[in-house]
Amino acid sequence: MSLEKKYYYLAGQGIKHSIAPTVHQTVASSLGLPWEFLLLDVPTVTDVIATFQRPDFAGGVVTMPYKQAIMAHLDKLDHFATTLNACNNVYLSPTGELVGSNTDWIGILECLRTASSEGKGKPALVIGAGGASRAAVYALHEHLQCEPIYVINRLASEVEALKADAEKYSSTGTAPTLVHIENLEATRKIPESDRPFYVVGTVPDLEPKTEMEVEAASMLRYFFKGEKGVFLDMCFNPRNTRSLKAAKEQGWMTVEGINIIGWQIGQQYENWAGKEKAASIPHEKAWEALRVAADNNPFINK
Repeated sequence: MSLEKKYYYLAGQGIKHSIAPTVHQTVASSLGLPWEFLLLDVPTVTDVIATFQRPDFAGGVVTMPYKQAIMAHLDKLDHFATTLNACNNVYLSPTGELVGSNTDWIGILECLRTASSEGKGKPALVIGAGGASRAAVYALHEHLQCEPIYVINRLASEVEALKADAEKYSSTGTAPTLVHIENLEATRKIPESDRPFYVVGTVPDLEPKTEMEVEAASMLRYFFKGEKGVFLDMCFNPRNTRSLKAAKEQGWMTVEGINIIGWQIGQQYENWAGKEKAASIPHEKAWEALRVAADNNPFINK
């Protein structure tokens, strides 16, 4: 592997307060990689690709709003990007092609599994039907065998698009059963025995303002009042979201979104630097860097 100075990036919008640079710079230094991790906050996906095509590119993490937009601009997509129809990781092939992958699902899976194994095979709930929801549904269905998977989302058309993508999510050929819950009345009709154990939030932490947003928040609070399970919120700006607070108040086990970063580091560096390098990652050191960076970031600790 070349020891020339290279750069790798977090590409997205609204990322200037991200904790990612501290974590990734810790890993690169520990592995002896002469790489510098930079934030790439740019207005278009074309800007992202232009940077990724530079000869000193080492790898990329892709976040909102480019997880799906970037896919058409890459040279190749691996199995996970193709299956989930979302890309959060870009790496170079041995011949220099830009390859898109998805490692978010690993982070989601391990966050849930390490919190509790009780939800395996039980109903689950995903909040939102955007790019991040794909990884959540894949982890819940393919690896935790959750059935059915309820979806709370404002637009039915987005849920239908998620259902279409989810047809590819099973190695056994059986697609997940996705059920769009559209209002509080429908939520109340779900029997106690069929309520979700694992709940994954995939949307920003915004104050509900429209009638539909207020209704969605009420539906989630209703689930929290029932049987207790595990709630993972992928949003971590702020770190303690409104939904996390609501879940804690009702006695649920909660998992912060920052943990998704830690659980997927291994696969990300295998993509970027190869299996041999990735096997030497000091995971405890990386986790400590993640926690310290999060604790010391005033913008996410609101």
